[in-house]
Amino acid sequence: MYALGSERTRLALMPGLTHALLAQRGHLLLWVPVCLGVGIGVYFSLPAEPSAVHWLVLALAAACAAALASHAGEAAAPLVWALVLVAVGVALGGWRSHQVSAPVLGFRYYGPVEGRIVAIDRSASDAVRLTLDRVRLDRVSLARRPERVRVSLHGDQRWLTPAPGQRIAMTAHLGPPNGPVEPGGFDFQRHAWFDRLGAVGYTRTPALLLAPADPDDLTLRLFVWRMALAQAIRDRVAGQPGAVAAAILTGDRSEINGTVTETLRAANTSHLLAISGLHMGLLTGTVFTALRFLIALWPWLALRAPAKKIAAAGALGAGAGYLLLSGGSVSTERAFAMVAVMLSAVLLERRAISLRAVALAAILVLLRRPEELMGPGFQMSFAATTALVAVFEGVRHRREAQARARSIAGLAPPRRWPRGTGWIAGTILSSLVAGLATAPFAAAQFNRVADYGLIANLASVPVMGALVMPAGVLAAVLAPLGLAEVGLTPMAWGLRWILWVAQQVSGLDGAVSTVPAPGPWVMPVLSLSALFLMLWQGHGRWGGVAGIALAALLWTQSERPVLLIADDGALAGILTAEGRALTKARGSSFAAGIWLENDGDPTEQAQAAARAGWTGPPEDRRAVVAGLPVRVMSGRGQAARLGGRCGPGLLVTSVEITPPPAGPCRLLDPPARRATGALAVDGQGRLITARAQQGARPWVP
Repeated sequence: MYALGSERTRLALMPGLTHALLAQRGHLLLWVPVCLGVGIGVYFSLPAEPSAVHWLVLALAAACAAALASHAGEAAAPLVWALVLVAVGVALGGWRSHQVSAPVLGFRYYGPVEGRIVAIDRSASDAVRLTLDRVRLDRVSLARRPERVRVSLHGDQRWLTPAPGQRIAMTAHLGPPNGPVEPGGFDFQRHAWFDRLGAVGYTRTPALLLAPADPDDLTLRLFVWRMALAQAIRDRVAGQPGAVAAAILTGDRSEINGTVTETLRAANTSHLLAISGLHMGLLTGTVFTALRFLIALWPWLALRAPAKKIAAAGALGAGAGYLLLSGGSVSTERAFAMVAVMLSAVLLERRAISLRAVALAAILVLLRRPEELMGPGFQMSFAATTALVAVFEGVRHRREAQARARSIAGLAPPRRWPRGTGWIAGTILSSLVAGLATAPFAAAQFNRVADYGLIANLASVPVMGALVMPAGVLAAVLAPLGLAEVGLTPMAWGLRWILWVAQQVSGLDGAVSTVPAPGPWVMPVLSLSALFLMLWQGHGRWGGVAGIALAALLWTQSERPVLLIADDGALAGILTAEGRALTKARGSSFAAGIWLENDGDPTEQAQAAARAGWTGPPEDRRAVVAGLPVRVMSGRGQAARLGGRCGPGLLVTSVEITPPPAGPCRLLDPPARRATGALAVDGQGRLITARAQQGARPWVP
């Protein structure tokens, strides 16, 4: 009887499932980037790099599945193709990883460094930072020499004004890119691998010019022109509004100080600094509207020429120019891909703004740079765009359905809102939807939520769209005539307003709330559930709400490590009722800041070090964590203090002790930590290492 009942249930469910799958016909393109993204995510989560045998098996399995798809039923075929696309996503990740392969410095280096400047920005400590290629290091062979290095300039640097293409020399400290500051944290080694960045470091000695930029290098010539344009903008618009104007128009953010960046971040308007979909959309939209208006002013041309297509082609050209002008950063490439797909739809007489256009843009980005899936830029950009298009398409479909129903019933069309109110409502709805869509990703990446971000964006984004970007376009058009100030002056007005709004909002009580880092499954579950809610056709889409609720529950249940140990052994922190207690108030500030951020704890390092939890003098700190004794030793004379023996638990030393002490302890000295990276102990007393979490991947030493 039980088997019979189960069979009846299965047969009853099958028609419903088949009907739900068939309802997706015509919308399957929307799921292509989702499946590719799942495969890319699988690749980056693998514990070890696949071997040639693994890739061969994957290729054969995908080929067999593709061959079987033609024989599968109409409902089952999309599921088979979905598996094929997941396999393609895995292969994309592996192909890109090996394509960018370049030497990584395997040791600490101090000595002469020569190279050509290919990027100029600022470090977290507000120091000028140079990225160099064509690198030369003393007594380092070509096979071991990094393709690119990044050096922060400290000390007196009056002898050099950095410019793109210059070949410079300095004496610098270099080392390989650091791993995560805690197991499962942000993996800078992976990020550097895909940027071909093989070493990072700093110099406190003067950097000297060896040779000026090569005038025949087209790429560097564009870079030089872009930096000159940025400086010209800053010369005409004084202060931080000029620095922000240069960032918006050229992508050069090197003169924006840390205070302004932090203020915009606290007001949730820092996205206005990066050349992203908003800027590209506003620029191309301004050009599109202006060209259509100009054509309409000439009736003879307006009656004979396809004004909409001409405007779309002009806007596409302006977008391509903006891409070159801004230096072709990853975020700008992503924005241009989205805009190019939409404007191409206009040229082909298709709907420009649709989920299909968003899907095509995502496919292009993932095919070109699959690693972008793991970055906050891709996640937040496509989360906002997909949510906005889905919501406004839903609003449009609802209005059309209501209009048809009233027409069939013989009723008059619904009354339109007063002129102007629709624009206001649309602005509010756009800011609300985009804010809600990006908030979880911002909270997961930066451990903070701007509580008044909606207010700041409502006051800033319309000014950006109605004044700042149109004025920037006007400045670009009039610049060859020497009249750039005509556009830059109103642009500066708008930027001063935006900065003032950010300052006022960020200064409100409770402007920023901190949240702990989510567990590893939270964001995948949340992302896939939200996509299911927006993309699935039929009432089954509401199952995505349950998935989002599950992700929120998992987030609230995420547990932070009870003990964290930095990879250099210089800092450790235990989780107490007050928050994380650190072993020292100064030094290792980067790791300390990241730990406290991931805890959702806005405390400064000195305050965290004053918390109860550790005992003993600063050079010999002791604690018991989850029943595990921990001893952290630093400074000189560690071997003498041990007396040749150690007790049970973890013993962390800042220097190598030879011979190792006798006793039941587990010694974590520099050689051991080089193999483990940063360490953590969970609530059950288990030791977790960063290297184990990273796995055996190409970017892991």
